[in-house]
Amino acid sequence: MTVIVVGILVLALMNFTFKAAGPALLMDREPSPTVQELVISLSPALLTGLVVVELAGARWAHLDWTALLPLAAAAVAYRKGVPDLVCILIAVGLAAGLRALV
Repeated sequence: MTVIVVGILVLALMNFTFKAAGPALLMDREPSPTVQELVISLSPALLTGLVVVELAGARWAHLDWTALLPLAAAAVAYRKGVPDLVCILIAVGLAAGLRALV
């Protein structure tokens, strides 16, 4: 097997182990409200970090300004209550238009 396949299998096993550890350790107890809020707030923070790193690149060396405006437009549309698919179409259309002009 190649290194990539072994890496994928190891990550899949780790993922399964972490997901099984929560219910096994908690049993029938509910986590405290503070812990629940912490877990709930981690997802948006991690997603934001991934988006920023993907847009900016390492040390902000590959900042793609043609992706910032479509992302902002999609975020505003989402906050206004526009459906998710329409927000994605707005971002893709605006990004394609900007890149065609540049």
